[in-house]
Amino acid sequence: MNITATVSAERRSSMIGVGAWNDMIITDYLDQAASSVADSPAIISYRVSQNERFVLSYAELDRVVRRMAAGLASLGVTKGEVVSCQLPNWWQMTALHLACVRIGAVLNPLMPIFREHELRFMLSYAQSRVLVVPQSFRGFDYAAMVDGLRGELPALEHVLVIDSNDESRCFQRMLLDRAWEEEIDTQALFAERRPRGDDVVQLLYTSGTTGEPKGVLHSSNTLWSNIRPYAERLHLSSKDIIFMASPLAHQTGFLYGLMMPIYLKGASVLQDVWDPAFAVQVAKAERPTFTMASTPFLADLINIAPLHRAALSSLRIFVSAGAPIPSALVERAGAVINARIVSAWGMTENGAVTMTHPEDDPERAIGTDGVALPYMEVRVVDESGEPVPHGTEGNLMVRGASLFVGYLKRPDLYNVDEHGWFPTGDLARLDAKGYIRITSRTKDVVIRGGENVPVVEIENLLYKHPAISAVALVGCPDTRLGERLCAYVTLHEGHQSLSLQEVVSFLLEQRLTRNYLPEYLEVLQALPRTPSGKIQKFKLREQARSICLSAARPA
Repeated sequence: MNITATVSAERRSSMIGVGAWNDMIITDYLDQAASSVADSPAIISYRVSQNERFVLSYAELDRVVRRMAAGLASLGVTKGEVVSCQLPNWWQMTALHLACVRIGAVLNPLMPIFREHELRFMLSYAQSRVLVVPQSFRGFDYAAMVDGLRGELPALEHVLVIDSNDESRCFQRMLLDRAWEEEIDTQALFAERRPRGDDVVQLLYTSGTTGEPKGVLHSSNTLWSNIRPYAERLHLSSKDIIFMASPLAHQTGFLYGLMMPIYLKGASVLQDVWDPAFAVQVAKAERPTFTMASTPFLADLINIAPLHRAALSSLRIFVSAGAPIPSALVERAGAVINARIVSAWGMTENGAVTMTHPEDDPERAIGTDGVALPYMEVRVVDESGEPVPHGTEGNLMVRGASLFVGYLKRPDLYNVDEHGWFPTGDLARLDAKGYIRITSRTKDVVIRGGENVPVVEIENLLYKHPAISAVALVGCPDTRLGERLCAYVTLHEGHQSLSLQEVVSFLLEQRLTRNYLPEYLEVLQALPRTPSGKIQKFKLREQARSICLSAARPA
């Protein structure tokens, strides 16, 4: 299946006119880097379990990519076809995306945590011709899993396995050991297959906070129109070293750990398994200046930072997204690391849309999710689509250059209106200076007795409780009030239990109104999360429903 998407002439003309789109593709930036900083490190890849470090210079990366691209074409991959990969943060994923772009193919990154249920749908839906997986990662046999699915995936012709002993499907043997570039006229091949700026180059499934993944389609123009202003706002340059432990198969890692370093002509330091102690070792060795991750990553790093101040001293910017940053966490960060904490909000469909400035007062990172990046706009509207007054909660809309170009096979879900506005599904407030605060997901609203409960604010208060390490509030159905508030928490090490009464007493000490107090409490070992660290509240709502129906632990 060849994936295409149509960009309206009006949108293209507008984006070209303001300088947001320039029709550059990632291999253009690779060519520039391979020419100007050939011997500089492009990728420094760490495998935690093996304590292994692997380095590729820009010249080496360029050679590998050209060979890999010719090899993929020899396997039958045509322009517009999907190549899927289920890889950790290994150098091969960066090279694979570059190789796909060289021949006009579409990369479809899949999270390493996915198993048969997810892969069966995603690979079939995309009709992937090639899939690249590790032989083993974190003790799981990926090759065996895919073997069990092959009979259900008729379009899947080639499964290439990294570190396989089977030469017939070994990634290294099939794509890198053979000098494909000597068998094929690569200059003609790459010229013929070069994608246009509006051609689809990425297929990325949504994280699944609603339980229904959709295939998000992005072009080079939509992706780069996000990366360039993002780097500019954070004052990043070729001198910066990008550390990425967030999955490359998620938009955060893909945009800012895979693509952005090539644009900057800087080094990308990849860590394949999140381990804060190992991250400290990497920071000491590589001296990174920037990273981006969800709030749990930041919390882990802050907890370990007091013992490793020198090792972490190079870190200048930590962008945290995916959930509001608790004020207590920012306060602790200021005391133990040098990095400025920057808050951001975005979607798979857009990349980062809003972000605070590094120069902003720290309160901005705590109290807002930032202001729109250049070429992007946000507005908050009521149910009729009319803008609401500043400070009033409403539906968050977004439009601009980095807005995706459609959902795979689902044009009916591409709900962009005639003016280019896309409904995000988030509720937010907008202040007079353009800063937004995400207050909840549209479907996450808890309405108790006809009154909207300020879920995010209460969660932030509970993060201050000395026993609570993570918290999520959801509504559970109630015949009288409509919904009651249920709190799910995990506890810090050393705390064995927590009662509902203790939580209620703490919130009353914080002067929270009684109407907003949780009425049920569940202490869990871990909260269900997406691969990017977002809490999957739809799963918690399912649990809460059974709790409320059994009337367990009423307040």
